[in-house]
Amino acid sequence: MRNSNRILVAVALLVCAVACKTPYALMLESNDFDGKYKMAMELFESKRYGRAADMFESLSAISRGTPQDDTIQFYWGLSNYRYSDFVSAEGNFDQFINTFPLSPFVEEAKFLRLNCLYKSTYRYELDPRPTQLAIREMKAFKVENPDSKLIPEVDVMLDELNDRLELKAYKGAHLYYHMEDYLAAHYALKNVLKENAENRYREDILYYTAMSAYKYANMSVASKQRERYLTFVDDYFNIISEYPETHYRKELDGLYAKAQEYLNKHEEK
Repeated sequence: MRNSNRILVAVALLVCAVACKTPYALMLESNDFDGKYKMAMELFESKRYGRAADMFESLSAISRGTPQDDTIQFYWGLSNYRYSDFVSAEGNFDQFINTFPLSPFVEEAKFLRLNCLYKSTYRYELDPRPTQLAIREMKAFKVENPDSKLIPEVDVMLDELNDRLELKAYKGAHLYYHMEDYLAAHYALKNVLKENAENRYREDILYYTAMSAYKYANMSVASKQRERYLTFVDDYFNIISEYPETHYRKELDGLYAKAQEYLNKHEEK
């Protein structure tokens, strides 16, 4: 009798579970292509992007070879993108671009993939590899699509990411200055400009290069000071010749005067 009761309860629970399923859940499990397609588009239009993405993903399993195949794959990625799942969306768009290179959606898919890569990057202090990947892909997009109307938007993202890497290089070198390791700071700052002479923080880098040289000379033993003050003088002229109106000019002129006073007193015979 107990077993019979248990069976009746299990059946009742199963019936209830089926009966209680929402139309969305029932459609998600069905093979009704037209119904699923209609609901997926309705979910997307009503901005329920998480559910739309799940429905388009379910549709993608049965859409192969249909006229709607590229639309389904594109909207799957677009739903994930609008849902802010940029990792999934980037994978969707990458697969879409490779599968449907002639689709009318392909240019937008390429741009949205770049935007996903851009949104998946980190602050300048953190791992630069996602930023470097995004930059490479953006440059490739510009080469492959020179007439794209989307290039101005790509350039905005590219400029910001390049700024991030240039700031990281500058701040990484400046850290030695902050730690008062002036010899290491001088070397590191010069190396930043050696690797990228167009670094947008060039004026600041030249300033801290000169300051590192001065402070290193000032704290050196007497026998080394003359040589090291001469290094500062070279760095001083580097910045004022390039940036004669620099806001660092007054401070640097004062240090130059002190360096010259020392050099005049210790002029080599």
